[in-house]
Amino acid sequence: MAEEIKRPGSPNIEGQDSKKLKVVDDRDKGVAYIKLDYKLSSKANAIKDYDDDKAEASGDRDGQESGKSGSKKGGKKRGQNKARDLRQEYEENRLCASLIDPSNGKECKFGKDNCRYIHDIKIYLEKKPKDIEGTCPVFVELGYCPVGFKCRFLHSHLNEETLELIKDDVKFDENKLKNHEVNHISNDDKFSLVKKRFEFIKANEIIKIIDEIQDNNKKIDELNKKSNQEDQDEKLKEEIEEETDKQEIVKNNYNSYKDTRYFAGEKKKLDLHHKKIVSPLTTVGNLPYRRLMRHLGADVTYSEMALTLPLIQGTNSEWALPKAHSSEIPGFGIQIATAKPWQAAKATEVLAKFAPNCSEINLNSGCPIDLLYRQGMGSGLLEQPGKTIRILNSMNYCSGEIPTTLKIRMGTLDKAPMAHKLVKRVVKETQTAAITLHGRSRQQRYTKEANWDYISEVAQVLRDTEAELEDDKDRHDFQKIQFVGNGDVFNFMDYYNAIEDPNIDSVMVARGALIKPWIFEEIESKQYLDKSATERLSIIEKYSKFAMDHWGTDDFGISTARRFLCEFLSFFHRYVPYGILEQYPIKLNQRPEYWKGRNELETLLGSDDYKDWIKISEMFLGPVTESFKFTPKHKSNSYEGN
Repeated sequence: MAEEIKRPGSPNIEGQDSKKLKVVDDRDKGVAYIKLDYKLSSKANAIKDYDDDKAEASGDRDGQESGKSGSKKGGKKRGQNKARDLRQEYEENRLCASLIDPSNGKECKFGKDNCRYIHDIKIYLEKKPKDIEGTCPVFVELGYCPVGFKCRFLHSHLNEETLELIKDDVKFDENKLKNHEVNHISNDDKFSLVKKRFEFIKANEIIKIIDEIQDNNKKIDELNKKSNQEDQDEKLKEEIEEETDKQEIVKNNYNSYKDTRYFAGEKKKLDLHHKKIVSPLTTVGNLPYRRLMRHLGADVTYSEMALTLPLIQGTNSEWALPKAHSSEIPGFGIQIATAKPWQAAKATEVLAKFAPNCSEINLNSGCPIDLLYRQGMGSGLLEQPGKTIRILNSMNYCSGEIPTTLKIRMGTLDKAPMAHKLVKRVVKETQTAAITLHGRSRQQRYTKEANWDYISEVAQVLRDTEAELEDDKDRHDFQKIQFVGNGDVFNFMDYYNAIEDPNIDSVMVARGALIKPWIFEEIESKQYLDKSATERLSIIEKYSKFAMDHWGTDDFGISTARRFLCEFLSFFHRYVPYGILEQYPIKLNQRPEYWKGRNELETLLGSDDYKDWIKISEMFLGPVTESFKFTPKHKSNSYEGN
């Protein structure tokens, strides 16, 4: 019998005869072990802890989530900083908007004497904070800086003698500036929504049809119960026949509208097969991040989750979410969350009209956060399959040529997965172009590993149901539904293992693309890439430039860019370099021991202290101002590191 050696270190023992030596690895499988040279002795045996319950639903809707707050484990701060005030302040001395770029010829509507803002450019420049060193990234990109005199890099595009703004005529293209970002809704169109003047033609049609069918179905059910009674009188029989006839009229009415809508096969073609897909991510999945991901090899990106009612009401903050960078087109999806078919119909109709530069409109039926769930949105829809079907049909009717898709979880409870039942109904009763399944339940959140066995089972159910419909002559509208798996993909092997299943078209990546944004480069090259600290810093620099391009290079824009960079770094810092690990790859649910990097920069980039994230931001966004506000989402990041 082989000699048994039990050791807590690496299971790979060099220089030993493997036939005579049995290695017993009794280490915690949930731990990513660090090489001895890179362990922090001051935190020996300590394991980093992350709260991933809201990785796909974090940030601005934080206050809607209840959870364990303030509990302690091993003396470590845990839980959410729920009362985060992340609003950034505007500059103290503000220049009148009419003078931001005097060459535009705008006039102040209040007049110089009545306007509360500064009208003298020289006085404004004297009071303005010192410029940030370097060249304005927006000017480099477009040959023109839209924030003009307010730019914190003003020296790079100002003639200081004449106080005239410089425009690079070689680079500047007005059409490029206009189409740099797409899906902008005009003020007039937004005003029509605010004042309820927008005419919802398609939505009103489908809402009427669905409501009629619902009402008549309820009446038929009630009458059927009565019809089972033996003592039916003639009046009851006549009532049953009359309601049955009404139901037929409603169905005929519905069929007459079918000719006015697109079937799935008649809409724009959606191609997700073997594509590299970034999941919808609230807050961290903003436009600059998505632009970065397209730059790093992603094929498909999604907007942050938008709520339907604020969209219908013309709310500014919600209409900022469907905006996309031109590099995201095609391959950009807009995700919505709702609990009501009428809201889904109206929101889809306005998105199809005012944000047409998208490849799909996606219904979120998986978000686990409590407030949405209690309102029947997100994963709350999993418990109401009939309503989910009505919402999907409403969306499809109103989306014009834009395909509609669905994202779901396994179910709400761990021991009662129901996605297979819902998928079967979706295939039979809707015109949905694609379904994404996250291999976890709502109850599970992000604990334990995603269940890819169940994802494969559901994919098989979908294909079997489709096979039944192919033989159905009445389903002339049949279109193969694309199926995407989601959960715990953190390296190229995870990706290729998933798509080995012929029923799975592709994989959607969420936390893996936040912690390791170059994951799609790994997938493309089919090898593990241990990015150096310098290479990782260049990714942060690229994000910073994209953020300033989007939010602007004035005080407010820089502060906003810094805030969202820190949100990004709250995931990005979690990358553990392969070179310091005992074994790799590691899984998303494996927590590393406390470690130091191979150089000072690598140690800084791995810091879980938010003050270090701010320090990193200063490399590209200039010194932090006194007015800047940032509180990390997790309390565990709210202390100073060693």
